[in-house]
Amino acid sequence: MNPAPNLILVGPMGAGKTCIGKRLAERFGLVFVDADQAIVDDVGSSIPEVFENVGEAGFRAHEKRVLAGLLAQTGQLISTGGGAVLDANNRQRIAQRGFVVYLRVSVGSQLQRLHRDKTRPLLQREDREQVLEQMATLRDPLYREVADLTIDTDLYSPAEATAQLVIRLATQWQYSELPA
Repeated sequence: MNPAPNLILVGPMGAGKTCIGKRLAERFGLVFVDADQAIVDDVGSSIPEVFENVGEAGFRAHEKRVLAGLLAQTGQLISTGGGAVLDANNRQRIAQRGFVVYLRVSVGSQLQRLHRDKTRPLLQREDREQVLEQMATLRDPLYREVADLTIDTDLYSPAEATAQLVIRLATQWQYSELPA
């Protein structure tokens, strides 16, 4: 059993972090928090607007600050943004403050799931597949570094992935209020 004060979902865009996260939070009686939405609420601008106004570096600075605040709390299921693991301090905090589930997804499934999405600034290009491949190459090792558990969401519907995770988490994770 791995005690931790929060459940944290990491993985690329389109992996199901929000959909599966909401279901898991309800099942385990945790507060669901979408880190990207927390950034929007904190900054008062949409993510595309943040990218437009301060660029990716500025967005990552907001992300780091907001994520640190979220991780200081307990009893949450935190769905992180796909790039949150790029920062070494974020990875350290994530690993320390939660039981981390990596929702893995193939680039092919991402393309299928995100084909109509116009809200993700990093995908507003013609070469979406190449961008996703590059992100996967860079980020997959970082997701694996912090993960306590990995599940491939290509294989399941959101309901099936949730059911699989409930079974696995019941034997691997225990809620524990660790000091901040």
